[in-house]
Amino acid sequence: MPRFSSFVLGLTLISALSPTYADTLLIERQERAQGVMHPAKGMLKSQVEQQYGAPVSKSDPVGQPPISKWDYGSFTVYFENDHVITSVLNKSSAREQGPKPAQ
Repeated sequence: MPRFSSFVLGLTLISALSPTYADTLLIERQERAQGVMHPAKGMLKSQVEQQYGAPVSKSDPVGQPPISKWDYGSFTVYFENDHVITSVLNKSSAREQGPKPAQ
């Protein structure tokens, strides 16, 4: 029995001393970032560009109604025609888990 308790004690100490890495969930960071400034629903493309500057990239409109997106690095803005329909935070690291991309 003493060997077993020493083994358990050893495992406990090792697990307590080893670094713990937890994946961050994108939705948790989104909730923490509620106060972060990003474009509001209904804003015009011209207002977004005036307030946030030129995006890193722009996608061409797709579908009907036409949906396009602008990437700002830390967030992406989705437009229907010329109006913001939503803006979302982008992943901050490869370990951050979020929704799977649409295929």
